[in-house]
Amino acid sequence: MKPAPREIITPRPGMSLSIPQGMAPVEFFNSPANLKNLAEENGLLRSPEDLLMYRKLIGHSVEFDTSVILDTSRRILDPLGRPVRRDQMTRRQKKAWHRITQLLCDYMLEKYPDPRRHLVLCGEASLDSTWPLNKPGVPSIRMIHNHFMVFPMEELAAADEANPADPNLTDSGHNSLFLRRLNDVYHEFLEVLDLQLLSPIPIEESSLELTGYPQGLPCWELKGGAEKLSDQYFWYEYEQILRGFLDFYRSFFSLVATGETKIPQDASFPSQIADVLLGSSRFQRVARDLREQVIQDPQFANQIRWRPAYKQLLYRDESGRLIVTISQNSVGNAITELLGIVVKRREDEAAYAAVEPALVGRLLEARERLVVANLGEPISAPCWPKGEFVSGAG
Repeated sequence: MKPAPREIITPRPGMSLSIPQGMAPVEFFNSPANLKNLAEENGLLRSPEDLLMYRKLIGHSVEFDTSVILDTSRRILDPLGRPVRRDQMTRRQKKAWHRITQLLCDYMLEKYPDPRRHLVLCGEASLDSTWPLNKPGVPSIRMIHNHFMVFPMEELAAADEANPADPNLTDSGHNSLFLRRLNDVYHEFLEVLDLQLLSPIPIEESSLELTGYPQGLPCWELKGGAEKLSDQYFWYEYEQILRGFLDFYRSFFSLVATGETKIPQDASFPSQIADVLLGSSRFQRVARDLREQVIQDPQFANQIRWRPAYKQLLYRDESGRLIVTISQNSVGNAITELLGIVVKRREDEAAYAAVEPALVGRLLEARERLVVANLGEPISAPCWPKGEFVSGAG
């Protein structure tokens, strides 16, 4: 079978939540009232660090699909003042974030042990607070997300091929920046990372057999497999990849914004920025070209995310390898599209009702691991008031 991106149809229930008259959906979905409703209606667990695990009602997969967000909506009412990246978390929050991530990944890998039968992924996405509130495709909740989901390989293989020019698959055209025009310098810059557990993989060996994605992104294999997820040094290396990406992003968009070659404050790898990035004529030429495009094209200018925004993935490929990659996060695209999976949600009450009991059962199983590990308190949502699914509730 020739590798190709896939477009799957995922059923979802109707939404009972009403948006106040005269209010745009993106404005309402970012309000404290919506976050309160999210926790009350679909919340699974809340930690002392403000981490909220919840059921993705308009989700990607009906096999397994949950998210964890840093829900600061009750403490910080200004959406633009909330943390949106992992590097903005406190040390305590980050420690809990890593532990929750590890346990949920452990659950998925144990529940779905055959890499030929199920695609397992964990995808962390920052939601940039500088994006205009009324921008089409703007994230509905301006908080850092961690997505945990599983797709049956059989369903992906049977799905229609997606249009490779789909704006979601191309990051609205922005992936041409990092993956084509800056590919070599991007990879060279990240080579500075001193990683022991994560080993770089050649581009041609890192993509999924089924979809051919991710395309051109730097990827690292976790040597030692799933058992290394409990090794704190893995999370240190996972953090180093993010720090390298943030240095690259800040250096590039600072050059685009000001035209000045300077090392960003608090850079993690200042020498590498000076030598590899600012010393590269190609890096500077691409930044100048983009700067001119921003000046001349107001629509393009409105798509630029000046503050660092990223998607960092940990996924299992068909051979069972655990692979880490990272990409910029642009307009409207979803975490699955880095792996070549375009999800179309379709309201279908009957289809969702047929899979909901099993889906919720697996979410509650996964939640129990976090409760046992003393990572938070369970939430009694209408569909699981006493830790068991109740049909027709909510």
